[in-house]
Amino acid sequence: MNANPVLRPKVATPALILGSVAIAACVVYLFGAAAANGPGNLFLLLTAAMALLASAAVGEVWWVRARRRRSWMAGANEKWDHFNDMKRSSGTTAEVTVVSVDALEPTGSWITIKWNRFDHVQPAWIEALPEPIWPGSVLLISPDPTQVRPGAPWPATYYLRASDSLTWAPGSEA
Repeated sequence: MNANPVLRPKVATPALILGSVAIAACVVYLFGAAAANGPGNLFLLLTAAMALLASAAVGEVWWVRARRRRSWMAGANEKWDHFNDMKRSSGTTAEVTVVSVDALEPTGSWITIKWNRFDHVQPAWIEALPEPIWPGSVLLISPDPTQVRPGAPWPATYYLRASDSLTWAPGSEA
C-alpha cells in the first residue's frame, strides 16, 4: 500500500522525544560515573558504551526523519510551483480540496470536495486519474459551466472529468 503523499512526515513524536531524553540522561550519568570511578569498573564502562550506541541509533532515527521531512517539503514546494504555473497558464480554474475518498471504483471514485473559494462542501464523482487521489489534496480543476453557474443552485453531485483535473498539490493543513 502506498503512503499518503499529502501528509507531512513527522520528525518528532512523543515516544522519540522521551526516548532521546532518557538515553541522553543515561549517557551523561554513565559517562560521569565511569570518569569518576576510573577504568577499573568494567560493568560501568560496558553499560556506558551500550548507552552511547543507543544514543547513536536514536540520533540516526532523528537524522532519517529530518531528511525525509526536507525531501517531502522540497517535493511539496515543487508541486505547488507547478500548481501555480498551471493556474496562471490555464483559463478559468477553481481549487477544490478532497475532504474524503468515500468509495473507490475501477472507473473513478466517489469523493467529498470542498470548493475553497466558496467554502462549499459536496459529494463528487471523479473519473480515474493517472495518480491516486488522497484526502487533503488540493485539485486545480477547470469547472464545468454546465454544472456550476452564477445564480444557479449547486448540483447535488459534481461530476469531474479526468481531463478537467489539471494538477494537484498537498493541502496547507498537511
